[in-house]
Amino acid sequence: MSDGDSLKKAMFWEGAGDSVVCGLCPHSCRIAEGATGICGVRKNLSGELFSLNYGRVSALGLDPIEKKPLYHFFPSSFSLSLACPGCNFRCSFCQNWTISQVREGLARTENLSPEDIVALAIKYRAGSISYTYTEPTVFFEFAYDVSRLARERNLANIFITNGFIEFDAIEKIAAYLDAANIDLKAFSETTYRDVCGGKLGPVLEAIKAYYEFGIWIEITTLIIPGLNDSDEELSKIAEFIAGISVDIPWHISAFHPDYRMMDRDATPLQLLLRAEALGRKAGLRYIYPGNVAREANTYCPQCGKLLIRRIGFNVLEDFLSINGGHCPECNFKVEGIWTDSTDSRG
Repeated sequence: MSDGDSLKKAMFWEGAGDSVVCGLCPHSCRIAEGATGICGVRKNLSGELFSLNYGRVSALGLDPIEKKPLYHFFPSSFSLSLACPGCNFRCSFCQNWTISQVREGLARTENLSPEDIVALAIKYRAGSISYTYTEPTVFFEFAYDVSRLARERNLANIFITNGFIEFDAIEKIAAYLDAANIDLKAFSETTYRDVCGGKLGPVLEAIKAYYEFGIWIEITTLIIPGLNDSDEELSKIAEFIAGISVDIPWHISAFHPDYRMMDRDATPLQLLLRAEALGRKAGLRYIYPGNVAREANTYCPQCGKLLIRRIGFNVLEDFLSINGGHCPECNFKVEGIWTDSTDSRG
């Protein structure tokens, strides 16, 4: 990654003497001439802030929507997934650290335009475009331009995000963003500061903002033994989500050692089952274990009927999409954005 044709004037900043202050995320980095912010991809050049990663795609793939994970959004569809380098967090357990934890010159990328991305999504008959793998907040300008063009072509837009973003940026993209899976990594400011390099409070506010803008949201918590797995902390996470809506799906995913967190074991299934029970106690209707060899099904909260059967990223049965999101037995409305899985939006 280098200065040049990847430069794009950044959004959300203001001058501050010899520095600039970035307003994209709650770090509010004050960036001196020639320096970059914490994300490593926003640089002060001659008193103006530029994005260094615009159109510099470091990962691109066609994924099942269930891999995002999104379970209540266009089941069985495929999403064209892309990333540009950088992140505003420094999670020691990051599973995509080779493309997220980078500085200038350290990421192999391909130059692609918004038109290129949308054309690929249409070519491969994707129903959506997902901004994922790294942190879409730090390639906001590119995501914004792609999302506007995608909307014109009837493609949905999805953020897979850590939620560390300012309200103004959410407001800017809300008209084009259809769904988001937001990580709620812990319910401890200490963990966010020491393990992730961020803050909990702004993430909680962002989750509320995404929801209030009418963007479909699902929450993911990677449960790490000895870090965020106490009954008290898991209950607080579940109660926070339920306080917004009991219909928000909660994905509780198993950790496996990676990057700088190789000092603990993978998450046992029993821990996920305990988290699931705590989520039920808090009132959450839809809780899905992830990263384990176990079905993650959707059941009707009212009559208990199996509505969607999933193994891994595969949907084996789906009675919701063909019934407009209603249970075929009792007509209970399951919240989500449903479509017939045979319908191609591309």
